[in-house]
Amino acid sequence: MDDFEERLPLYFLNNRMEFPPVEAANEDGLLAVGGDLSMERLLLAYKNGIFPWFNDDSLILWWSPDPRMVLFPNKVKISKSMRKVLRDNPFELTQNTCFEKVMEHCGMVERSGQDGTWITPEMKSAYANLHKAGWAKSYEVWENGELVGGLYGVDLGHVFCGESMFSLRPNASKFAFIKMAQELERKGYGLIDCQVHTDHLESLGAELIPRKKFMGILRSKD
Repeated sequence: MDDFEERLPLYFLNNRMEFPPVEAANEDGLLAVGGDLSMERLLLAYKNGIFPWFNDDSLILWWSPDPRMVLFPNKVKISKSMRKVLRDNPFELTQNTCFEKVMEHCGMVERSGQDGTWITPEMKSAYANLHKAGWAKSYEVWENGELVGGLYGVDLGHVFCGESMFSLRPNASKFAFIKMAQELERKGYGLIDCQVHTDHLESLGAELIPRKKFMGILRSKD
């Protein structure tokens, strides 16, 4: 068996609403293939530490990496320059006023090492349904009435599963992220799930923790 075959997941999903245990994921975090993006399956996934991530020309891929990139809200890093931005307050922050526009902008962001976008029309439709049901939320950043930044994710009530962010002005997405972290800290959220490592998230205070610790916090409200 070659390296590629060894990296394939063992689980191919069918119509049954179930996932394998996250410990079955391969070394890259890939857990399962197939299934659908119905609201029921997506909520089952997020509540069990699993998220979809795939290109528009592939099957649906489900992931649960170990270690997991997270941000504890009380550990958000605010640089000296961002403290000045927050103090000057050049932006207006809103929530859930234009969820689909935020997704659209996130899908247009060019990301290092990625061809195209994983925010496919199918993903947009699925998360719009989650939003209408109150599970998916967006934070929008405005400057002089223009949408210039934002982020969106799935809100489980004690853990916010961040999905993507965008910025059309310097510091706009950082502004949204920091404001969100401060709000979630006040509300007593356990963590913000950032999924996988990026330098940008690390600069904001996100860190890698063992998946077992992440799952313990995720299931603390069960």
